[in-house]
Amino acid sequence: MPSMNNVTIMGNLTRAPEVRYTPSGAAVGQLGVALNRKWRDKSGQMQEETCFVDVTVWGKTAESCAEYLDNGAPVLVEGRLQLDQWEKDGKSYSKLKVVAERVHFLGGGRRNDRDAGHGGRYSREDLEPPRRAPERNTAPAGSDEPDAGAGDAGDVDEDNLPF
Repeated sequence: MPSMNNVTIMGNLTRAPEVRYTPSGAAVGQLGVALNRKWRDKSGQMQEETCFVDVTVWGKTAESCAEYLDNGAPVLVEGRLQLDQWEKDGKSYSKLKVVAERVHFLGGGRRNDRDAGHGGRYSREDLEPPRRAPERNTAPAGSDEPDAGAGDAGDVDEDNLPF
């Protein structure tokens, strides 16, 4: 049976990001994220709970987190769950964590916010060069070249969409 392992969390960092490097030179970062939940119980009293989640971040994203984020910064993390298991002193331990695929910087936590000009709003996409859209084939009508753009969104009649 197929399975899916995707998780999205949004919260605030509980500490400044920590980055270390593997022997091969790959950056690996550790984030702590606090997720707050508020609700009213049956008697109408406000209740609150906080869930603390450990997040592992790799590569340039880890380095960017360490450079631009600090304790308390709001973030949105997209990734997958991973179960770590180990033994210590004859006892077995396990810990569920998130391995980030994307970290979106939601603002307010950048160390040099005043100099950024972005208001602290960064995502991984802001730190990578923009990707160019594929060029469409503009061959004249009746030529033997196939139209590379046939069937893309530019050829859709919006009046016939079901939504």
